[in-house]
Amino acid sequence: MGKVGFGLAVGIAVVTCVVAAGVVGKRVRNRRKWRRVMGVLKELEEDCGTPVSRLKQVVDAMAVEMHAGLASEGGSKLKMLLTFVDKLPNGSEKGLYYALDLGGTNFRVLRVQLGGRRSGIVKHDVERKPIPEHLMTSTSEDLFDFIATSLKEFSDKEDKDSSLSPPSRRELGFTFSFPVKQISVSSGLLMKWTKGYSIHDMVGNDVSECLHQAMARQRVDMHIAALVNDTVGTLALGHYNDEDTVAAVIIGTGTNACYFERADAIIKSQGVPTSSGGMVVNMEWGNFWSSHLPRTTYDIELDAESPNPNDQGFEKMISGMYLGEIVRRVILRMSQETDVFGPIHDVPLKVRKLVVNICDIVNPSSSSIGRDGSGGVASSRPKGPSSSNRLKRTVVAVEGGLYSNYRMFREYLNDAVAEILGEELAPYVILKDTEDGSGIGAALLAAAYSSPETVDT
Repeated sequence: MGKVGFGLAVGIAVVTCVVAAGVVGKRVRNRRKWRRVMGVLKELEEDCGTPVSRLKQVVDAMAVEMHAGLASEGGSKLKMLLTFVDKLPNGSEKGLYYALDLGGTNFRVLRVQLGGRRSGIVKHDVERKPIPEHLMTSTSEDLFDFIATSLKEFSDKEDKDSSLSPPSRRELGFTFSFPVKQISVSSGLLMKWTKGYSIHDMVGNDVSECLHQAMARQRVDMHIAALVNDTVGTLALGHYNDEDTVAAVIIGTGTNACYFERADAIIKSQGVPTSSGGMVVNMEWGNFWSSHLPRTTYDIELDAESPNPNDQGFEKMISGMYLGEIVRRVILRMSQETDVFGPIHDVPLKVRKLVVNICDIVNPSSSSIGRDGSGGVASSRPKGPSSSNRLKRTVVAVEGGLYSNYRMFREYLNDAVAEILGEELAPYVILKDTEDGSGIGAALLAAAYSSPETVDT
């Protein structure tokens, strides 16, 4: 498991800067009369251009950091956090389960009915609510009382005519997409807030306990069976649909990856019992950094002016939250060199195409870098033949708007991962678009870890 995990983690991490240059190069050469503008574009193209040999250096660098992070706490730029998830949903789960998904300015409540191997996901209901802005900087009690109240209102709507016999209490999976130090599969300590939240009294406290106390105050009788982040939820959903899924990557507003690793490879987890001989590792790869990454002056300036300079460097080069800002900075540089853009209300077609060219460089560059991460996870998987003398099929669940909605990015990433893995391994590694792992995946993990006495029959 570990080998493919590595290659894919690193592979879906460097694909971004390489391909950008290739696409733009063909278009740029037809517009050399715009000397200054083309000079800026050519410089960007060269900075983003990365030969495969250099990308493999990034893959190797990420693999080294992964090994170091598995060996000891604080020994790597990659946190390689233990999730205590040592088994994944396999399609046999049955019953009615709930999920909460909190990861930004909105949160969702879900109800998922599972019918076992023959029926799969029979039905799921979702309700989305915005988090009032004042609660993002209030107290933990205020925030979780709001969430628990919303959960109660949603659960009260449960179909009273359901053929499922009501259990003593429902099982709940909680996707909490903030940095957490997991202490069990269903509990973890908040390390820090991100995404505009700043509730000081909660840092260092158990997230599940905060929710449990709020549910008790609101008379919500549910058991928190799993506390996960969105990447682990995506892996759970991917594995539920395809048991060859061993890793998951989020490429959207932010980016992260997780994969199922052998227990004997996680040196820092010695003494932690597992039922399967392995555990899902949350890489938190947004903070990865290597001197081999194709970093431009625009990346450096963006990082210096960000609220968290010298932090999350990898995420700033690959995720959707920052790519638009990189494009803006390139356009600003061009506008300082020449007045090619003219009045904003009358932009010529060729100038609009220029902006497209800039995006074509920046976005594929991002996908190349993403490839390195995925390649790292995938290439870390055993390459030897299976018992049938054939390489084992490996699936990576990929979720996020940048991958799902941006066709060119997706094609670049798929092609680049194949290139970095090589002819022998690439045919056996599949990147599979996945939807709503953070919601349905949490409910599936609640099912996998549910208490026997609370499961519907």
